[in-house]
Formats: sequence, C-alpha cells, structure tokens
Amino acid sequence: MKYPLATSTWDDAELAAINRVASSGLCTMGENVLAFESEFASFVGSKHAVMVNSGSSANLLMTAALFFKSEGKLKAGDEVIVPAVSWPTTYYPLSQYGLHMKFVDIDIETLNYDLKSLAEAVTARTRMIMVVNLLGNPNDFQAIKAIIGRRDIILVEDNCESLGAEYEGRQTGTFGVMGSFSTFFSHHMSTMEGGVVVTDDEELYHILLCLRAHGWTRNLPKINRVTGVKSDDPFEESFKFVLPGYNVRPLEIEGAIGIIQLKKLPQFIEWRRTNAELFVELFAGDKRFIVQKEVGRSSWFGFTFVIRPDAGITRKELAQRLIANDVECRPIVAGNFAKNAVVKLMDHSIFGQLRNAELVDSNGLFVGNHQYDIRKNIEELASLLKDI
Repeated sequence: MKYPLATSTWDDAELAAINRVASSGLCTMGENVLAFESEFASFVGSKHAVMVNSGSSANLLMTAALFFKSEGKLKAGDEVIVPAVSWPTTYYPLSQYGLHMKFVDIDIETLNYDLKSLAEAVTARTRMIMVVNLLGNPNDFQAIKAIIGRRDIILVEDNCESLGAEYEGRQTGTFGVMGSFSTFFSHHMSTMEGGVVVTDDEELYHILLCLRAHGWTRNLPKINRVTGVKSDDPFEESFKFVLPGYNVRPLEIEGAIGIIQLKKLPQFIEWRRTNAELFVELFAGDKRFIVQKEVGRSSWFGFTFVIRPDAGITRKELAQRLIANDVECRPIVAGNFAKNAVVKLMDHSIFGQLRNAELVDSNGLFVGNHQYDIRKNIEELASLLKDI
C-alpha cells in the first residue's frame, strides 16, 4: 500500500537488542523487563508498571486483580458500564469474570463516551466504569469523575490505543485505579507483541505480579500485600501458589526492545500530532464527514471518517476508492460491538439507543497515522476524496 495503516518503528538498534538478548540465552522476563517497567512507569507518571504479553492480557489482569483485593473487591454479577465502541478484549475479561456489562452510546465526534448517556446509565448497582480512550483520544475525565462523585465506583482505563495522550497535563491510563497499554506492531510503540498495566496502588501491583505468572509467590517482594511476608528460602517459595493466575509473562527480548522504543516515543508522538494538524485542517470543515474531535491532547492513533447520513456516499464506495488508490483502511475499531453474535453469550444489557455507535458501525472507517512525516500522503488523500 502507498498509504498503509501501520509501518515498522524499528531500526538497527532494536535488531541489535534482539541479538544481544538471544545470545545471552535468557528468554523469559528478567532484567530487561524490569528496566522497561521502571522506565515505562516513569514515562506515564505512574508508581508501578507490570509488563505482559499483550494489551489483551493487560485487560485480563486488570479485571482479575479487582476480584482479589482485600477491600472493595468485585464479584460476579456486579454491573460494569462499557462504551458500545471498542475492541473485543475490552469486554471479554469482564464477561469471563461474570460481570454484567451495560453498553452505553458514544459521542459521534469524540468517539468516546456520550457523557449525557453515561450520567443517566449510572445507578446504585454500578460498581465500575470501564473508560476506553479510543484511537488516541482522551475522555473528559473531569466530567466522568463528576458523574461518579462520591459514589463507590471503580474507574479503570483501557488505554491500549492511546499511549502518550494527555488530559489536563496528565497521561491517559493514569486516571483510573489501573490502566492498560498495548505495544503491538501497529500501536504507538512496538515490542512485537506486548502490553503493560500501570497503577499507583501497591496492593493491586502485587496482585498483578502474582497473577501474571501462575499465581505463585516467586515474583513478589519479601514484604508484600498478598501473602504478608515471604520466606527467605527460594526453594520453599519456588512453587507456592496463592492466586488463580495465568502465564502471560513477556519475553526478555520484548523488554529490551521496549527500552529502545521508549526513547523514540516522544518523537513518534510529535510526528503523529504534526500529521494530525494537517488532517484536521483539510477535513474538519468537510460537510460529508465527521472527523474525530480532539479532547485534551490526542496521540492520534489514526484518522477517522464517519460519513454523514445525508452525504450521498456509502462507506463501501469510500472504501473502494481508498483501496483502489493504495490507501489501506479499516472499520472504526469493532464498530457497535453490542450487535456482534458473541454478545449473546455474555451477561449484558443495553442502555437506551446506541444511535451513534450504529452510525460508526455502518458509516465509519479509518486510515493510518504514522510516527514520521506523512503530510504528503494526507494531501493526496484530500485530493483523492475531493470529488467522491
């Protein structure tokens, strides 16, 4: 494709790191992963970071950890509010832990929560709000926290598509008790596969460390919030299991790549924002399309087009024009996820009408943004779509 969705962010530095770690014979998480976690936490402004094998696993561990807290833990049947537009792995862990998901509509401009619908959807039964910062765009956290008020509602962030985004000078992924990130190939930085959970809560951090690797105590500090105090005998602690965990550990290679990618990330994000300035200039006034409205400082994962119902254009026509001219495009995330057949297998309800999610589902698509200068591509895109 002349204008692909995503391209590699690697150069010789990442390849050298792979060779260095592979030659060491140390495969699973070790010193490189620990160093990456420390640097990642510092980058986003969080106390703790736990690297895992994917952003999907990051969401799974976040959900699981909330079931094993000493106080205020979740239980099966609790109500969690979710946006109707997101990726499947926002929802799957919630269902797998027996939570009741209430789907709420999105704002057609920001593609995040419709704040009026969210406020009306919150009830005395609501125990958690899953906030998804879609395609690099922050939610209005001031409004969401006002909706929560003094109610005992947990706020968690799926920030897998929005690394580097900021709201009121603070990085997204750090507004909830935990936040998830993805370092998959097509995201803001890449470690092959990979994900991270961040938190300021020490107890949740220790639970995450335990759940990440079999539910054993081996990776916990001597004094910890899961078992209290560990034995000094490594043999005794080697196979001691205390939580029903997983094996979602990252590779040492991924940690080593992550350290290099983090150094490049600020420049990656600046180019994404520079590209976005031109995109917004060229398309924000186009009456045929609704383009994503920035909240705070987006890290601009990609560029969306939602065709207005009266535009006289179908999504199929738009997609065909793009593909025929070597511009790669996709539907906007998973569209209205509530209409998927898999939802019938989940404990869920739908709040009100999901009109905007349905419009995104039928009339929306997105094209890529990149970590380098693609302003020429964006100008060609504008010329390409001028007469359709």
